[in-house]
Amino acid sequence: MSKIAIMTDSNSGITQEEAKALGIHVLPMPFLMGEETFFEDINLTQNEFYEKLKGGCSISTSQPSPESVLTMFDTLLREYDEVVHIPMSSGLSGSCETAYMLSQDYDGKVQVVNNQRISVTLRQSVMEAMELAQNGKTAVEIKEILEQDKLNSSIYIMLDTLEYLKKGGRITPAAAALGTILKLKPVLTIQGEKLDAFAKARTSSQGKKIMINAIKNDIEQRFGGMDKVRLQMAYTYDEAAAAQWKEELEQEFKGMEIVANPLSLSVACHIGPGALAVACTKILSAQ
Repeated sequence: MSKIAIMTDSNSGITQEEAKALGIHVLPMPFLMGEETFFEDINLTQNEFYEKLKGGCSISTSQPSPESVLTMFDTLLREYDEVVHIPMSSGLSGSCETAYMLSQDYDGKVQVVNNQRISVTLRQSVMEAMELAQNGKTAVEIKEILEQDKLNSSIYIMLDTLEYLKKGGRITPAAAALGTILKLKPVLTIQGEKLDAFAKARTSSQGKKIMINAIKNDIEQRFGGMDKVRLQMAYTYDEAAAAQWKEELEQEFKGMEIVANPLSLSVACHIGPGALAVACTKILSAQ
């Protein structure tokens, strides 16, 4: 049986410390702040990121350099027979395509998975890849299984502010100003490749209800029922609001384990602090 390394990037939300404990290898994502480059969970913590973001610092995301990707491939192949790399969705970054191009020089020993996941759903794919490898699947088989599963996840995110969508040019300043005056709470969704608008709420309570109803509908209509999915929740910065959101979800989905993690910083960069999200992924064994 081949010895397979499971690799991802920090968009999975898996920290370097967690990765070490789990036997997973995480490529840190770079962030450009002014003239400096920072790397998630290396020299940039969640708190430092939000302090800079709220302080008005201009922050942009970047792909990992080809050199950093190749270095990790080469390092892993000195210890493992094969590598399965699961980067963030190709619809949200070019890093997946770059990694795939770089992998072509490794004679099939490196398999790059494009299963269009991000944050908590990407994390779930990584954990499933670990389980598949432990069950004797080859790198090619793991890639095929995860890519066949790519549409079996949903994320809904309620924003606390429109400021960062405006900064990123995703909405006009006039629309942002009107939304702020009306105190709108936009709900976004990630279904496969893209981050899209889903609904507008007038209050946080209404936004939460919209997300809960949407995820319930997906579970029943798309994924075959509660026993076929895993539930996740995520948030940006506000841990108190996140704890309350988790309690509300536990009341709505009684008896289900809800895994909670911060949203990856590459998403947070565009939506700002105070966001709340709920997600689900179909269990691979329930296919």
